[in-house]
Amino acid sequence: MTSAPEGVDPNVPNVARMYDYYLDGKDNFAADRAAADQILKMFPSTREAARENRAFLRRAVRHVVDAGVRQIVDLGAGLPTQGNTHEIAPEARVVYVDYDPVVCAHGRALLAKGEDVSILEADVRQPDKLIAGLRDVVDFDRPVAFLMLAVLHFIPDEQAYGALAKLREVSVPGSHLVISHAIDAAPDTTPQALAVYKQATAALNLRTHEEIARFFDGYELAEPGLVFPKDWRPDTEPLVGETGTVIGYAGVGRRL
Repeated sequence: MTSAPEGVDPNVPNVARMYDYYLDGKDNFAADRAAADQILKMFPSTREAARENRAFLRRAVRHVVDAGVRQIVDLGAGLPTQGNTHEIAPEARVVYVDYDPVVCAHGRALLAKGEDVSILEADVRQPDKLIAGLRDVVDFDRPVAFLMLAVLHFIPDEQAYGALAKLREVSVPGSHLVISHAIDAAPDTTPQALAVYKQATAALNLRTHEEIARFFDGYELAEPGLVFPKDWRPDTEPLVGETGTVIGYAGVGRRL
């Protein structure tokens, strides 16, 4: 990225652009790379974890489409990279939601390609405004899948659980919720990692397995439940001795 869009401070690390850097993307600034490099020094497996998260996204999206869902709302979508939701599910109506103007600019570029995809600039921490904006592009009388991958750990408890309750209220039975969420995988190093993100656009709020499972209240978890992303219906059998990267949990729920 050569220059910052109007209203964007390139000197403040942005969590979406840091994630883009983990995925070897090019839509990031020096401040993002510097902050991400600090995290990589503490957690060298972060790049692998980001790739596993994207692989989980692919499998989860195919699952909800196979379940008959044709409306997908990707909340906190982040910067477009390879394997975007609308590319995984071309038969579905896809709405990308983010509050970051850089993400929205990329979304508008996607619209120019003519896919059944739209971008909504909104904040999940303001669920009433979010839902009001979604009503223009989503039919809440039909099932919808809400994707929240690597999003909720950037939102404090009251706002996170409150937003999920609002989204559940407007979802009809058969709707789906897809979540991946970071955990405290290395207590000795976590305080330093939290300090890095406190200087970025969003602080980390790490949660336990039980606390993450609470987000699925009112949903039936699909097998194998809330597990490490690599273990959620993997495409292939793991290699002998392969442990993967364990820094979070992931799951898919169906609205009851």
